[in-house]
Amino acid sequence: MKTNIRIGLLLIAASLVVSACNQQETSSRMRGVVLSVEDLETADWPRIAHENGINTIGTHITPDQVLRFWKSEKGQKFQAGCQKYGIMVEHELHAMSALLPRELFSEDTTMFRMDEYGRRTPDYNCCVSSSRALDTIASRALYYARNLTATNHRYYFWLDDGAPICQCPQCAQYSASEQALIIENRMLESIRSFDPKASLAHLAYFSTLQAPRKVKPHEGIFLEFAPFQRRLDKPITDSIAEVHNIGCNAKNLDFLKENLEVFPAKTAVVLDYWLDVSMASGWKKPAVELPWNSDAFKADITTYKSMGIQHITTFAVYMDSTYFSTYPTPYYLKEYGDALK
Repeated sequence: MKTNIRIGLLLIAASLVVSACNQQETSSRMRGVVLSVEDLETADWPRIAHENGINTIGTHITPDQVLRFWKSEKGQKFQAGCQKYGIMVEHELHAMSALLPRELFSEDTTMFRMDEYGRRTPDYNCCVSSSRALDTIASRALYYARNLTATNHRYYFWLDDGAPICQCPQCAQYSASEQALIIENRMLESIRSFDPKASLAHLAYFSTLQAPRKVKPHEGIFLEFAPFQRRLDKPITDSIAEVHNIGCNAKNLDFLKENLEVFPAKTAVVLDYWLDVSMASGWKKPAVELPWNSDAFKADITTYKSMGIQHITTFAVYMDSTYFSTYPTPYYLKEYGDALK
């Protein structure tokens, strides 16, 4: 009798442990939105996120822009709101011009990329074969990480948006994805001197959709997959929906599968565009109302989860106070948060 009681108690205890682990895993899964400083300054996004089951907010667009907001009174209020509601905060940043200031070109042209005509230019990105360039980028990434600390230890410092890369004889052997990964590996080494738990995104987007092969990611580099070239009115699996440059929606999944051979699925983040009012508005204000495609969105979530991806976020830029006063019933936010649960 006593043995049966002990066995019963052990089974109950084991069940409670499993339940607690499952709850912890579920709560740690990213259900995110990425918002511009203007959105965060004018709308109470910590409350909005909490009410709609969103547990992570990514600030956007550039490091200096976000840093000014972060230190401002509105930024302090935003941070307090996120702490109140248990919202994680990270910073998804177009960063290269801040990490390697363009004015340094006059000091050392070799830090900057070579174009296809053999000319050094400060227009975009850098020369990844320049140790001085990598040291400068790593040092400034550490500066921004110290001043814009991510509460979930995930950092995002993106290369110039779909821009050309270095074509010098040393760099030309590497694809855009591989050049990005060389920079990211070096940045992570630097950031971890401040935050030992830090992880850093490798953004697969436009020219970096192709998986890197010649360069291996350091432990702590995670995949951030952003299928910008897609139609949102059709599921990501659609092999008919035509997309500029890459062919069709489903071609994105070929790139994703290739990347998941290099990066672990359990740490991967999908950055999609379901709530991106700025895209729907052609990146011009006044903003239009979001054309929400519920069926396509839910199909996408099923697809991503079937591939082992747990962390999902979306751009929601232009959802500021003017947007909410103009379109006061954003039912799709609740639908988005509920689906990710």
